Amino acid sequence: MIQFLPPDAIERRSFEIILEEMGDRAKLIPADQLPLFQRVIHTSADFDYLDNLFVSPDAVSSGRRALSSGATVVTDTNMAKSGISSHAMNLLGCKVVCRMADPDVAREAKERGVTRAVVSMERAARETPEAIFAIGNAPTALVELCRLVQAGQVRPALLIGVPVGFVNVVESKEMAKALDVPRIIAMGRKGGSNVAAAIVNALAYGLTR
Repeated sequence: MIQFLPPDAIERRSFEIILEEMGDRAKLIPADQLPLFQRVIHTSADFDYLDNLFVSPDAVSSGRRALSSGATVVTDTNMAKSGISSHAMNLLGCKVVCRMADPDVAREAKERGVTRAVVSMERAARETPEAIFAIGNAPTALVELCRLVQAGQVRPALLIGVPVGFVNVVESKEMAKALDVPRIIAMGRKGGSNVAAAIVNALAYGLTR
């Protein structure tokens, strides 16, 4: 039977359903991490994330501390950028940046024979080395970010590595999981820009709602 709910009740009821379907597994997730899992499942309708989403013990506290301090959030797609709540970011004094469509990034990438994702991560590392990096689409962005972390050129406040696809996706996530930085990784092939945005929003809403 169709449920006729007011707009503000739809999301609330969705989260209630998610929690109900999690069952006892919800009790095994640390309380500060539970909103991440709920919001990722809410945006994807995919309960596989209960098994696939890796959250380092310091990820939530580090991410929220950075957002509270007005951190820059770097994304690898304008879709992820658009999905992050501008209202929450404005309340926190945070800026969301995606350099993938910048003409000079495209020009440099073509000259060097690399992807725009590589160049955009290099620039972000120089300009905002302690940003929150939310990678939801390009495994080449995640691989480059891992290389920059290993080289000591960037130290993310939080690394969100959830690219989706088939080529170098699993491998890039394994690289990211092995890093010694606060990180949230969707292991395996699943992920996407919507998942990256959902994770940032879950952290932000915990500070603004």
